[in-house]
Amino acid sequence: MNRRWAILGGAACLAAGAGKGQGMQRDYVTDPEGPWRYLSDRVMGGVSEGMAEGAGGAIRLEGTVSTQNRGGFIQVRTELVTPLDAGARGIALEARGNGERYFVHLRTRGTRLPWHYYQAGFDTGPEWQEARLPFTAFRPSGALLRGTPRPQDVTSIGLVAYGRDHVAELEVRSLRVW
Repeated sequence: MNRRWAILGGAACLAAGAGKGQGMQRDYVTDPEGPWRYLSDRVMGGVSEGMAEGAGGAIRLEGTVSTQNRGGFIQVRTELVTPLDAGARGIALEARGNGERYFVHLRTRGTRLPWHYYQAGFDTGPEWQEARLPFTAFRPSGALLRGTPRPQDVTSIGLVAYGRDHVAELEVRSLRVW
């Protein structure tokens, strides 16, 4: 299955057929609940450029992240329709990349403003490797958010190149809740 998203700034969508997977068994790469959308800091005046695509059973995010004009991110994100199980412990993903550090961003019912999210990082290399990110590892982007996200309140999951000037090359072939 080869699907491709639009390039550069704004929001672009990849319409993926959602399956009937449930909670912890769902792989949000191969069986998303809704489309994965590409976003960049251009929505707020930044100059980062990139693209996202679904190809070969993986999600690929690539581009150039720039902190000029108070920017500094490119991301691909999916909205959740079904709440995560309250007993879930974290996010597990299989990824490879260009040796940079990337992030998973979670938005919840409590993240009302566009710059509110919870963030946990993971490192990449040229070989596929698993990263397990417990919900306790996710840090809030602001003081108004609770310290740790509650799984049942998560409304979206994003894969993000963020926070510093760099070239992003990230592939994720599995993303599950554990």
